[in-house]
Amino acid sequence: MRIRSTKTVTVVIILLNIVAFYFLCDLLGQNKGPNIENRNNFVAEEPVSEHSLKSIDDIIQHSITIIFREFEYFENDVPNTIRSITSTYPNINILVVSNGPPYPPLFFNSSNHLFHNVKQVYLQLSLNNSFKARTPLYQINTSYVLFMPDSARIHTKKTIEKMFKIIHYQDRSVVAATFKASKPVICLNTHINLREWVIQFEDSSDHSCEFVKGKHAMLFKTDILKELTDSFMLPFPDAFYIQAAAKGVKTYLMHEFPFGNGKELYRNPHNQWKAQQLEKDRTHHMFRSLGLKKVIRESGLVEWYGCRRDTPRCFGTVVDDTPQYLWEGKWTPPCCLAGLRRTARHVFQQLEQCQARYWLEGGSLLGAIRNGDILSWDYDVDIGIYKEDINRCTWLLRAKTKTTTDEQGFIWEKAIEGDFFRVHFSHINHLHVDIFPFYSRNGTMTKDTWFKSHRQDMEFPEYYLKPLSSIDFVGRSVSAPNNIHDFLELKFGEGAIENPVFPNPQKMAGLGYKIVPDKN
Repeated sequence: MRIRSTKTVTVVIILLNIVAFYFLCDLLGQNKGPNIENRNNFVAEEPVSEHSLKSIDDIIQHSITIIFREFEYFENDVPNTIRSITSTYPNINILVVSNGPPYPPLFFNSSNHLFHNVKQVYLQLSLNNSFKARTPLYQINTSYVLFMPDSARIHTKKTIEKMFKIIHYQDRSVVAATFKASKPVICLNTHINLREWVIQFEDSSDHSCEFVKGKHAMLFKTDILKELTDSFMLPFPDAFYIQAAAKGVKTYLMHEFPFGNGKELYRNPHNQWKAQQLEKDRTHHMFRSLGLKKVIRESGLVEWYGCRRDTPRCFGTVVDDTPQYLWEGKWTPPCCLAGLRRTARHVFQQLEQCQARYWLEGGSLLGAIRNGDILSWDYDVDIGIYKEDINRCTWLLRAKTKTTTDEQGFIWEKAIEGDFFRVHFSHINHLHVDIFPFYSRNGTMTKDTWFKSHRQDMEFPEYYLKPLSSIDFVGRSVSAPNNIHDFLELKFGEGAIENPVFPNPQKMAGLGYKIVPDKN
């Protein structure tokens, strides 16, 4: 009897240890995060009571807010897309974000159980719209957001489940899911150079990239929206991807379990044209707003979103020899550099045709000897000319008395700041080349107008011009002083060629700015 009692106690103790071990493992398992494979034990990150969630459907509906941003007022399938979603996930939160109240209105009958969790957010400023009401982030109370395109259908729950699983277990920032029977979805990488206002796209070799092109949905943590400068900028998701790429965010492109498509949109030619025009206008606004003026597509096509000949240049009047963009940590916009090169080549051609003796001056010569081009932060081109040769050039002669436009639309004028000439890109765009008349006095080249803020604006021995040499600049050979190295060191100081410095270095340094540019 005593042996039997001992055995019974031993068995009870073992059973108690097994039960304690089971509960300990269960507790540790909950702390490790969600387990999508075990649908009944899947635990959300949200602070919900232990018994309120019993399935992955509950987890998804509690953890995700679905957002619609890319749709057109004049034709859309948003109500039917929402019906498809809420038929599958009846308790999921849905935000419809638009710049203003859509017209014609989107009718979401709140008494209909399919629309009871739908909320519309209007981004536009209005006396009837508070900051909180027009800010989508205030309306999102979930850890994740799922951006859905217009005219989408959920064919299987596995799609969102798989996206959710990838976010958790593969440590992906953004997961993009494709659609059936749609045009191919392309995964691209981007190279963004904000200092030079440039973005370049290139094909990605795998399913992880920075920009997804084509119809798709995207799931990611809500916190990512808080890191972007304008999370809901149109066109969406293009603007999202560019901002996210600047933060180093990668997207995983998922091809399994694609979403289904709703009705075909924009079959009407007029609506198709409207949609294309809106896309074009939004794209233009997006690149300009994000400070990207040169876009190199994956095909190699170059698109410009900066100034043109029929628009003002990208910067205003330059104060203290330091353009505004330098204070912003940027270099001359590429569109401005392109306009300057075009203007400079035209001026060189005209001066050579009239056999005027000219040479590159100042910072333009410095750029030529460094890299054969305009300095990356310069805003004009400087040329010296023998004063007595002005009479050889028709356009300079005409500019003495009045501003004149040549056959190619360039504007020649006598500068109001002093005794020199200025050639503008156009009447509207004032990118320009300055032509400074010099004359010899006792073997020294001098002139009648000086700029105290320009250290390099000084007299120099005429022997630097006898004879003239040549140097490559803006894609052609142009006249230059002989012994260019010594000429530049005379004007800018020793080491000026090898050690570039931004203009106005003392003031920039005093305000905490870098005065030495990074190497290209």
